[in-house]
Amino acid sequence: MVLRMPRGARALALLILVACFGYALAACSGVPAGRGSAAVFVTPSASPAPAPSASASPAPVPSASLATHQPTVNSATAAPAWLGTRVLKPGPNGVIAARATPPELRDRSIITVDDLPPPADGRFHATSKPVPASVLARSSWTEDCPVPSTDLRYVTVSFRGFDRHAHTGELLVNKKAATGLISVFRQLFAANFPIERMRISSAAELNGPPTGDGNTTEAFACRPVRGQTSWSQHAYGLAVDINPFQNPYHKGKTVLPELATAYLDRTSTWPGIVKPGGPVVRAFHSIGWKWGGDYQSLKDFMHFSANGG
Repeated sequence: MVLRMPRGARALALLILVACFGYALAACSGVPAGRGSAAVFVTPSASPAPAPSASASPAPVPSASLATHQPTVNSATAAPAWLGTRVLKPGPNGVIAARATPPELRDRSIITVDDLPPPADGRFHATSKPVPASVLARSSWTEDCPVPSTDLRYVTVSFRGFDRHAHTGELLVNKKAATGLISVFRQLFAANFPIERMRISSAAELNGPPTGDGNTTEAFACRPVRGQTSWSQHAYGLAVDINPFQNPYHKGKTVLPELATAYLDRTSTWPGIVKPGGPVVRAFHSIGWKWGGDYQSLKDFMHFSANGG
């Protein structure tokens, strides 16, 4: 026997059936009913991550010193947010002691932030000209320096960053060394030797409170020899420091930059290190310059100069 339902009852039953079907679909899709108007596209991972259990520990919150999403360019990473901001305090004797290298700066390979437009074609380019007044004003040169400004040249050269891209650096050098130094950096570019940054520092930057993490390749600096009163070869524009952090100054307990102690191990294969007989030493030797890594009483691995001083 077939039971017939009144027309109104059949309509009500149909509505109930549709509603139940809708909630069933919502339960399968994970989207509450009535909130599915916008489509969400999720890129699948290689294997779906398991849902965390109620007893699972919460994910650690990244510290302020590490970026949540560190960009990487050819294995080079962005600089830590704190770089150049944490001033080192001297000890009771007034001396700033060497410190352990922070984990972020071991095997330091930092993406170069361009101070000047990079070469558009990615090739080596160089210029040399009298120092513009605006450049001289932002350097450490004053009339008290041992070289007149007319004996200096403003040189720009291409260099290869740790990101393997071509960048443009600037140097203030003695006019009699300009041509030779262009040749040196041409050789380093051809050898793909990485340099983090190359720019002219001001007096305020040179004399500011130390953070122990600087890594600027540069030439001119109007200052005396470390620990002495006689002028440094840098004050004549006749010396260049290459990647100071990877190639620190070391004498006794003194290490400069102070956080570069990990780089006292000269057997390391980390990039940017100047090695005996390597491309940097060969390039400077080709113009008759000497390396501070050959000093006997101390080691100045970053330092190259015209007279060996």
